[in-house]
This record gives sequence, structure tokens and C-alpha cells, in this order.
Amino acid sequence: GSVPTAREIAEVAARNLVPCSLELGGKSPFIVLEDADIDLAARTGALMYRNATQVCLAGTRFLVHDNIREAFTEKMREHVASLQIGNPQLESTEVGPLIHPRQLQKVEAYVQRAIAAGAEVLWGGSRHDGGGLYFQPTMLSGVQQDAEIVQEEVFGPVLVMQSFASDEEAIALANGTNYGLGGVCFGEESHAKAIAFGVHTGFIWINSFGIRDLAAPFGGCKNSGIGREGGEWSFEFFCDIKDVVVPKQPFVPSFAKR
Repeated sequence: GSVPTAREIAEVAARNLVPCSLELGGKSPFIVLEDADIDLAARTGALMYRNATQVCLAGTRFLVHDNIREAFTEKMREHVASLQIGNPQLESTEVGPLIHPRQLQKVEAYVQRAIAAGAEVLWGGSRHDGGGLYFQPTMLSGVQQDAEIVQEEVFGPVLVMQSFASDEEAIALANGTNYGLGGVCFGEESHAKAIAFGVHTGFIWINSFGIRDLAAPFGGCKNSGIGREGGEWSFEFFCDIKDVVVPKQPFVPSFAKR
């Protein structure tokens, strides 16, 4: 759910001493290192538009190394252009509608404010020509780290792209929001792992996206949630731990006289 709703739930739970586990929204980084497989990263990047990006786990902040930014942008543009937008009941559809007219208006308003603040539209940027609750897969660039479109969860097919020149800058940008749900990093495996350890999120996919083992911990950091579910972490949360003591011999405690 959303952070405001989670705070209300946590407040009520605290008054009743009820523990709560919260998995909230995200503004996850999608990091593309200089040594990444550009086509693989671009193809996976285009998948972030699936379900009209109404997925809290989606990588919505693309952080791309300066030296490959142009090549990556053009390759991702090709893959995005081939996405099938349409009826979500058809198997061929890859990008469906937004959930409600209010959400469509909200997404459109985010984009319009970003453009008014100086953002560049790399592709998309408006409602889909076919009408309905469809918004074009959109990528914005030329945005500052403190921009609304960078900091807030849009929950629609609107991504932003920033660039970096060093690993340290990539990690700083990745950690530069109040969210910490998930992340994606493409690059040579050992290099990507080193980046992953520096990114403050509940989980991060390397050269992949969407793989989940139900025995592994799942949850976010910072404003993306509290607690973990999955495997033994779920058992620990939903069970109370009890200590049962059975002595080998009858035992009666003795108390010293005062």
C-alpha cells in the first residue's frame, strides 16, 4: 500500500500493541553499468512497462553510465516501440490500461509538471491515441535528483533516466530517495554485485528481473516497508516464541533469608 495508509495502520497497531509487517511502494533504481550487456538491459528495461508499470517492484529510475547512455537509449527505444498496447484480456497485450480515470489523470499531471519544470521527453509523454485509460510508455530525462518525478512513485508507465560517471555516483543516485523496495543492476557479474551491496533496498536483481524464491526474504527498507515475508521470516512474524522449561530433576528454588 501507500506510505500514508501504512502510517495510519501502524499508528492503530501501536495503540493495541499489534505487530505489523508492511510492504509499501517503491521508486526502484534500474542501474546499467558501463560493462552491461546493452541489449539485454534494454529488453528488460522495456518490460518495466508491463501492467502499465502498476507494479511496485518495477525499476522506474534508470541510472545509465555516461559512456553507454546514447547506445542504451536507442536500443531501449526500439524495444519499447514494439510493445503491444491494448486489451489486457488478450494474450498478445503487453501494456494495458491504468486502473481508474483518476489514476490516468494523476499520471498525466506528473508528466505535465515534469515537462513544465524542464524535463525532456525521450518517448511517449501523453495519453495513448486510442483513448481509454491508456498512457503512452514514457521516458523522461534532464531531471534533477530532487525533482518530484524522481522522488515520488507515479504508479504508471512513466520512467526517468539519469546518468552517472562512477560507481560511487551510481550508488548515491540509487539511494537518493526515501524509498528502498527493490532494484535492478546490469553489468559484469562481480561488478554488479559490488554495486548491489551498496544499494539500500530490500532486494536487488542482477542481470535479471522478477525472479522470486518464496523461501527468500521479501520486503523493503526506508519508506518501502517494515519486516520481511517468505520462508522462515514469515513463520517468525506470524508466530509467538514460547520458552518451555522442563528440569531433569525436581527443582524448587531457594531464596536466601534477608
